Order: sequence, then C-alpha cells, then structure tokens
Amino acid sequence: MSVSVRIPTILRTYTGGESEVAAEGDTLAAVLDDLDARYAGIKGRILDEAGQLRRFVNVYVGNDDVRFLDELQTATPDGVQVSVIPAVAGG
Repeated sequence: MSVSVRIPTILRTYTGGESEVAAEGDTLAAVLDDLDARYAGIKGRILDEAGQLRRFVNVYVGNDDVRFLDELQTATPDGVQVSVIPAVAGG
C-alpha cells in the first residue's frame, strides 16, 4: 500500500529536504521499514532502542494518534497520510 509521509523539519536532512515522501506498507511498522530503506537512519529517530515510538515523537495515521490505536501495528490503508510530529514542551 502506498502512503504519503509528512516529515518534520528536524528530520528533513534524511529526506534531502523533502517535507513529504512516499512509502509502502500495510502497517505503520512496514511503512517505517520502507522509509528507512529509502532514507537510511530515519527510523532510528522515530523509534527508540527497544523498537517503540520515542516518547517525544507523535505519529498520526490520517487524523488518529497511533498511540490510541495499535501503535506500530496500526493499519495504513492505500493513500493515507502518515504524519510524524515532534512533541513540543515548554512552560
């Protein structure tokens, strides 16, 4: 399944400056694997050493936060937009 992935500014060094790229996969895990095959190292900025989403990275499939769905096993239907969004903290 082909999806589009929105890339935050901080990770665009991996995608040659592109803000949106294409990837293949029927789950978020498969999409991240494909993304890493195309843009080496990017998955390591999204997932931690245990292979889970980093604490300060939010990922949406469509309009839904994957942490409230099936996390890395969240389905990624053909044509859906995946958004990687760094969490913002402040006070």
